Amino acid sequence: MEPLLAVKIGCLVALLFITLVCGLIPAQVKWFQIKAAKGRHRRILSFIGCFAAGVFLGACLMHTAADALTDIQWELGKRLQQAAAGRNLTGTQNDSSRASACGAELDYPFAELVISLGFFLVFLTESLVLHCCHAAPPSHGAPGKDPACSAPSVPSVPHSHGVTVPNIPSVPHSHGVPGPGGPSPGSFRALVLFITLSLHSLFEGLAVGVQQGEAGALQLCLAVLAHKGVIAFSLGLQLVQSGTWPRWRLLYLGIFALMSPSGMAVGIGLSFSGGAAGGLAMALVEGVAAGTFLYITFLEILPHELSSREPPLAKFSFIALGFTVMATIAVWA
Repeated sequence: MEPLLAVKIGCLVALLFITLVCGLIPAQVKWFQIKAAKGRHRRILSFIGCFAAGVFLGACLMHTAADALTDIQWELGKRLQQAAAGRNLTGTQNDSSRASACGAELDYPFAELVISLGFFLVFLTESLVLHCCHAAPPSHGAPGKDPACSAPSVPSVPHSHGVTVPNIPSVPHSHGVPGPGGPSPGSFRALVLFITLSLHSLFEGLAVGVQQGEAGALQLCLAVLAHKGVIAFSLGLQLVQSGTWPRWRLLYLGIFALMSPSGMAVGIGLSFSGGAAGGLAMALVEGVAAGTFLYITFLEILPHELSSREPPLAKFSFIALGFTVMATIAVWA
């Protein structure tokens, strides 16, 4: 076996193992169940949640969005250069006017537009889910409301943290504990977060798999290992706190753990076949995933953690710590 192939296979196995272990710790250990926590235990879990929110913030800005911006601009620039070269060969280029037109096309923020489309895509999807949820026929819950929507629609109880309202179950401020009749909007957001991180993991594994040198593959893999370990732990914690059912948590984490190794396997095959490991389509998908990640991070995860009763400066410190971890990993990744 060639040394480069051996390094990549070792990285593949390590990625699978580390991701599974780090994701299953918060998902399976009962100590991380915040619904049953009280006092100091609940405060510690709140601070861990703030750290995870900082990790997602750093992953969103320093990794997912940054990679999408770079890849989309690179692919568009390459396509425009190829088009300009083709016009030169056919003799249809008209001096500097065509070159300036190409430059004007590239100056438009296409990458930012694609990321914004991803943001509005998940915004529209969640709005449709909530609309259909509220329009559903009455069930064995509050009259005229789907039980899955009962938690977000408790009247005049801001940040109730367990205050019981007549005829309505006690509702902690948790953004996603399932109602008696079905999954909550928080579970839907956890699903979107899982899909977004899985797509990003696939692209990361692909980047490792196409490396042509042993040192480059090993360095990038170590950075991805550190990145995936922290992200997997934070994802497992978010799945627990959003009220996702245990069997779905295991399924999500299993698929998430397989994404980077799958991308790496595809990259290894491309590196041996001499195929291109990028493409405009992949860059666009990565941009849409970055937009969905922006929505989940800024409109779900951060507001939820900031609404807790812990001291604001302590919450800021742990969020900043999580962001700093991801910003440091970005030096090598």
